Amino acid sequence: MQVVLSSQPESLVVPDGLESVIRTVLNKTAEVYDLSPQTEVSILFTDNATIHSLNRDYRGKDMPTDVLSFALNEGDEPTIIDGPPENLLGDIIISLEKAAEQAAEYGHSLEREVAFLTLHGLLHLLGYDHETEDDRAEMRQEEEAVLGLLGIGR
Repeated sequence: MQVVLSSQPESLVVPDGLESVIRTVLNKTAEVYDLSPQTEVSILFTDNATIHSLNRDYRGKDMPTDVLSFALNEGDEPTIIDGPPENLLGDIIISLEKAAEQAAEYGHSLEREVAFLTLHGLLHLLGYDHETEDDRAEMRQEEEAVLGLLGIGR
């Protein structure tokens, strides 16, 4: 899987090791869901203020959240001529501030929380959601299965 990692604002400090966590989760998920090696996803690390603005502007929820996903392949895809086929899944935006808050609240590491949020965001890009209780249960089952394969428990 192709991964584009960035952070905003530029002053945001991304702890060492998180890039490795992200790549491990994305690669295992790509393996489980048989995604092409050319599949691309973008990960943006941000702060609560930035994700709050995005959550308000795009979801109508005036509060910070932990992760947002913006799928790029929800409609007709353009035909790419004279190049390899690409599967641009979309963008996953993770608030490192919110992830750290939740890791402390749940009593586990920041790395574990970022692994979960990465997987959760990617599952949204693959079409899973949690709008109904059945959908929530299905998504949770998928999350637990992939995290289990990675040896990441609660």
